[in-house]
Amino acid sequence: MNSNGKLCGLVLAGGRSSRMGQDKAALVHPDGRTLLRRCCDLLFEAGCGSVAISLRHDQEIPSGMEDCEIVRDPEGASLGPIAGIVSGMRLHPEADWLVLACDLPRLDAATLANLIESRRDDEKFLSYRSEFDGLPEPLCALYTRGALPVLEQAQVDDFRCPRKILIRNDCRLLELPIPRALENANTPEDWETAIVQ
Repeated sequence: MNSNGKLCGLVLAGGRSSRMGQDKAALVHPDGRTLLRRCCDLLFEAGCGSVAISLRHDQEIPSGMEDCEIVRDPEGASLGPIAGIVSGMRLHPEADWLVLACDLPRLDAATLANLIESRRDDEKFLSYRSEFDGLPEPLCALYTRGALPVLEQAQVDDFRCPRKILIRNDCRLLELPIPRALENANTPEDWETAIVQ
């Protein structure tokens, strides 16, 4: 990681959690924290100078998150995670951003540290390789300050898939140091599977 750069963290928590049937960010991890609180804590522990939470325009701010900035999707928009990533990065366009989905109950500090330490100065994106399909994992990835114009142009072009953006921009992929660390929880069944150690 470029030691001269500012690092910020962003947790994407604006999804509607329709498959889960309740707000995923509010699920309580076995360690007693909500998934949202746990993700924010991991980002601070990883060295992020500030952490932002991306929410829908009408979403209530979760309690106990006063140490985080809040960024909202544009009203009436349903543009997926790209909208949240761009809005978050615009808070501090001079920074590099470590972006996480809120639904990663197995994520750990070592996985984030490895991602940060592996970054090269000339990279716009850095991601892990999915254990399931070998493609980039865009919701546990580094988006450097140089990535913001790429993402903004993707929005102009109505190109909303962050995974495809990483693929099109030759994102280097790392192997996960800890298996299953990026297992997400979209359904109650996923949740039960993910939290079983």
